[in-house]
Amino acid sequence: MWRKSSKSDTGTQCVEVRHDLAALRDSKQPDGPALATPALGALIKRLKSGQ
Repeated sequence: MWRKSSKSDTGTQCVEVRHDLAALRDSKQPDGPALATPALGALIKRLKSGQ
C-alpha cells in the first residue's frame, strides 16, 4: 500500500511512500521503479519512538 507524502506539493510534484516506509516512488509513475529506503524507514520509526 502506498500513500502520498505529506511533504509533497499539491501540484504534479508528488512522492508516494510505501506503508512500511521502506520505499519511495513517483506518483506519476505508479508502475515505474521504486527507490528502496529500508534505512530511512528504520530511522523514522526510531525517531517517532523517541530513541
